[in-house]
Amino acid sequence: MKSVTRAVLFDLDGTLADTAPDLARALNALLGEHGRPPVSLEITRPLTSSGARGMIQAGFGLTPESGQYEGLKARFLELYGAAVCVDTRLFPGMDELLEALDQRDVRWGVVTNKADRYTRPLLEALGLTSRAACIVSGDTAARPKPHPDSLLHASRALALDPAACLYVG
Repeated sequence: MKSVTRAVLFDLDGTLADTAPDLARALNALLGEHGRPPVSLEITRPLTSSGARGMIQAGFGLTPESGQYEGLKARFLELYGAAVCVDTRLFPGMDELLEALDQRDVRWGVVTNKADRYTRPLLEALGLTSRAACIVSGDTAARPKPHPDSLLHASRALALDPAACLYVG
């Protein structure tokens, strides 16, 4: 029996929305606090989907195993949380795609590894919170992506068989 797609689930950072400018802004503010020069958006953009881990590595060359990492990460997240949606925009064509899904009664949602305390304000600022059929953040399910827990959580929230959901990430 062939499965029919009844919902489309989108990753947030780098797929649904271009969050790279605001992540880079937070990194550059942190670098400035440490007397370091800013990093260009061209360098940080490919690391957007890696979140704080990618930004700290781009700016400071540190990985989570470094002793300084956790303090820098905490401050980075504080700076990012204070300005989560200044220059973030939906990627071109995404608003039209979401509208087309709405018109076809295909539910859509967001499944991201971004913590809920950043996800919800960001989606609210973009005007998507009330439109999304589900929002699953990195701290919603027991294990974040790439483990399937978050996607399975989304399919349960939509009361759909996972085979009826398409993930775009």
